[in-house]
Amino acid sequence: MKLLLDACLSPRAKSELASVGHDVVWAGDWPEDPGDEIILARAYDDRGILVTLDKDFGELAVFRGSPHCGILRLVDFRASQQAAVCVQVLRKHADELAAGAIITAEPGILRIRNPHHPPS
Repeated sequence: MKLLLDACLSPRAKSELASVGHDVVWAGDWPEDPGDEIILARAYDDRGILVTLDKDFGELAVFRGSPHCGILRLVDFRASQQAAVCVQVLRKHADELAAGAIITAEPGILRIRNPHHPPS
């Protein structure tokens, strides 16, 4: 699966996700941070799921209508846990993400916002 990891994720997550077969780009490898709108657009252009710690991407997608190919937001996980959580969520919810869902994963909680749901 194609993933674009926001620069706020650990670089270790990039190598761990790549090692299990995902096509991973980490924004931390870019020469400069282009900003959230460009990162989300790049993920969309590459047909990749954006993985982030930042809630601003969900706001861009939901309230501004920015197109995306799925967003996974991790909340309150240590850097050493990020890749494992991604793998778990992708195993169970890859189809939903690929269909444009926004998933927020917190320890013990998983919230899924499917693309057909209107903003609340």
